Amino acid sequence: MPGLRRPGALAAALLAVVLGLGALGALGTVSHLSGNVTTAPLRAEGSGGPRSGDGADLNILLLGSDSRDLGERSYGEPDGSRRSDAMVLAHLSAANDRIDVVQLPRDTLMTLPACEDTGSGRSLGGRGMLNSALNHGASCSVAAVEELTGVRVDHFVELDFEGFIDIVDALGGLPVCLDSALEDPHADLDLPAGPQTVDGTDALALARTRHAVGDGSDIARLDHQQMVMSALVQEATGSHLLSRPDRLYSFLEATTSALTVDPGLSSLTDMSALGRRAAQVPAEDITFMTMPWEPAPSDPNRVVPAPEASEVFGKLASDAPLTAPAAPQAPSPPQAPSRGEPSE
Repeated sequence: MPGLRRPGALAAALLAVVLGLGALGALGTVSHLSGNVTTAPLRAEGSGGPRSGDGADLNILLLGSDSRDLGERSYGEPDGSRRSDAMVLAHLSAANDRIDVVQLPRDTLMTLPACEDTGSGRSLGGRGMLNSALNHGASCSVAAVEELTGVRVDHFVELDFEGFIDIVDALGGLPVCLDSALEDPHADLDLPAGPQTVDGTDALALARTRHAVGDGSDIARLDHQQMVMSALVQEATGSHLLSRPDRLYSFLEATTSALTVDPGLSSLTDMSALGRRAAQVPAEDITFMTMPWEPAPSDPNRVVPAPEASEVFGKLASDAPLTAPAAPQAPSPPQAPSRGEPSE
């Protein structure tokens, strides 16, 4: 069972976006940015909206999508469908003093709930992987996560690969340092060893490459995802961004253009308020972990929640601080998932 750790690149981008939204007010008149944001339903009509009140704790589903309008960039599904490459449940405490982040493995096998038509056709549900729910709309992902965790979702924020690239480019690239050169023709990646600044396309390729590292598994790419995540959060939340109005504006322009959110976050006022709340949390009080998991009995290449997961989700639901449940040290991961960290 995995313990506390950092999320992957898209998950990090989503968290950086939420933290960076508090800077909206620093630009003064930014009303036209609101027209950049796409909205989609949080859940099926009649099933209830988010809880209200600035003093309430919030549960926000962060979705990293592998397809929206990717043009010639071959990052999405071959059939044009959408699947979540990153799915993160972030909890902001009522006191604004803690953010607990749980990454939900994309290959989690579960019984998906039926989902009403959200523009992609009605889903009848049934046994499937958690990440496939997004193909029927963000509200279907919300329903699936609520079914899996028992935690009520108050908002969702979706970001796609193209948005990730644009956000990194708006920040002027990300500083990274590679121990060795990396080459992956599958990801169009060719980077030398040593310190360098990578643009958005290379940052995404670096985070997603499997063929250039280790045994070619999803697990092997985690170190590079963490490297990209660390650089992204540092650049997006650093004081130097606020000191460069031109770069800040480019960052917010790219961010708002890349987002799909629920109606409760559709206005700049709402997004800025959320960003200001999140920005109050000290960096040391942002906790990351992956959902405790174990191999699915029906398929060792898929995972299901471990018994300890109920404790984690219970803490999110009750606004209790999140800590990693005690567990034996996990063995080194084999080619197929066993007790270790699954794909992100």
